[in-house]
Amino acid sequence: MPLRILLPAIGSSGDVHPVIGLGRALAARGHAVTVVTNDVFSEQIRSSGLGFIALGTRAEAEFIMRDPRLWHPREGFRCIFEHAVLPNIGRLYEIIAANRGPSTVVAATTLCLGARVAQEKLGVPTASLHLQPLAFRSLVDYGRLGPFDLGPRAPRLVKRALFWLGDTVYVEPLVGPGLNAFRATLGLAPVRGVFSRYVHSPLLVLGLFPDWFAAPQVDWPANAHLTGFILHDDDGREALPADAEEFLRAGPAPVLVTPGSAAMDRGRFFRTTVEACQGLGVRAMLVTNHPGQIPAGLPDGICAFPYLPFSRVLPRCAAIAYHGGIGTLAQAVRAGVPHLVVPNSFDQPDNGQRVVRLGLGRCISQGAYGRRSAARALGELLRSPETARRCRELAPRVDAHDSLERACALIERLG
Repeated sequence: MPLRILLPAIGSSGDVHPVIGLGRALAARGHAVTVVTNDVFSEQIRSSGLGFIALGTRAEAEFIMRDPRLWHPREGFRCIFEHAVLPNIGRLYEIIAANRGPSTVVAATTLCLGARVAQEKLGVPTASLHLQPLAFRSLVDYGRLGPFDLGPRAPRLVKRALFWLGDTVYVEPLVGPGLNAFRATLGLAPVRGVFSRYVHSPLLVLGLFPDWFAAPQVDWPANAHLTGFILHDDDGREALPADAEEFLRAGPAPVLVTPGSAAMDRGRFFRTTVEACQGLGVRAMLVTNHPGQIPAGLPDGICAFPYLPFSRVLPRCAAIAYHGGIGTLAQAVRAGVPHLVVPNSFDQPDNGQRVVRLGLGRCISQGAYGRRSAARALGELLRSPETARRCRELAPRVDAHDSLERACALIERLG
């Protein structure tokens, strides 16, 4: 039976693009699909043939990107919650309430707490979509949380203590008052354990990544299913811009350099990587929609570009130096190129550590990332036959079609 499916998403392009890809696949199966996210993505979503409802304005998104706290190791979460998560709890609840019907199903990304409230109050069947392994708390293997390696070797007592401390001192005081105040207006009891329990729908939890990237743990929710990476960046429907095509044809495969779509202040990252590439004598493509962070007077063989579809560009590159965002990571794995990860914050240190575990590349912290360390890491990656072999081995395992089939079938069961 055709369903009316709402897909709420809060975040940057790396969070929204997989949802668009999922929406297109669901629409192709005969469902009426509407993506609910910031107005920044409205044109892209509508051009994909999907319905769109704004959850926040373009001005709000730009305000967050300009906030100097965004990529701070501790204050970044506060910035996101104050300006993106908490203001949208009530908004998203009202959107779902206004658009629900007997055939309505919701599949919402991790930070869409309003969808969980609507599920409780209105009974709308809802799935939780988690793009990153870090959304799943585990006392067995939690990967990396900022500077802390909470993998299998870390004592469970240490993990339990860090989770308790983070929730008690930081997360619950930040999220709880706003969330529970809104719940009280609906006659709902207060909740605790927002990121240990509440973000997981009791009906269905989907991890949009493969088990070889992050193996399911025994203490994950029992209703959790891993689908594999879901990729979307316009799917190569349009030709590359002429200047990008000309650059790619003009010489050897370049290094693609990007700090992520939401980063506006990564000037040091670009300068350092440009110097490293220049010293190695390799070409580079700098990709950002925020040109103010690009160094002036780029040397020959290094050019800057706005947004490019990575599915078309990365297979023609020699390596990628980037922030470790999950969407870019998935595209790079599928392209079979070595990774140099310089994480900003949030899930990126964990993603970088998983890249290293898999033998796909290197991860260097922001503080340790300098011209020499960057040049040494890039040089080793470009010359390493073992890294090249691992990249070739894992590339075919990113099966976007199969991932979409699994995710769509599971969401359809909710209806």
